[in-house]
Amino acid sequence: MLLVVAIYILTIIIFILMLFAYIQIKAAGMKVKDFYGFIEANQMLDKLYRFSKKYDKLSSQDQLIFLVEAEKVFNAFDKVPDMLWEEEYQKYMDVLDKYKDIKMVRWEQN
Repeated sequence: MLLVVAIYILTIIIFILMLFAYIQIKAAGMKVKDFYGFIEANQMLDKLYRFSKKYDKLSSQDQLIFLVEAEKVFNAFDKVPDMLWEEEYQKYMDVLDKYKDIKMVRWEQN
C-alpha cells in the first residue's frame, strides 16, 4: 500500500514539473516544438564546433553536410530568445565563421 501511494505521489510531482516547464516555455514566447528543436540543435552545435576546429580542409561532400547541418542549427537558434543561448554564443560564432568560409570557397569554385 505504501508503495502505491509513493508511486502516485511521484507521478503527481512529475506531472506538476512537466506542467511548470510547459508554462515557462510558453511564458518565454516559444513553442514546445521550437524549444525541443533548440535542444537538439544545441547538441548539433557542439558536434559542428568540434568538427570545425578539427578539420581545416573538407571534401565537397563534407562541406555540403556541414552547410546543411549548420543551417538547421542557425534556424533553430533563431526561434528562441538570445538570452537562452548566450553561453553558447562563442561556439555559435565559430561555427558561423566556418560556415561563411565554406560558402565563400564554394562560391569561388563556381
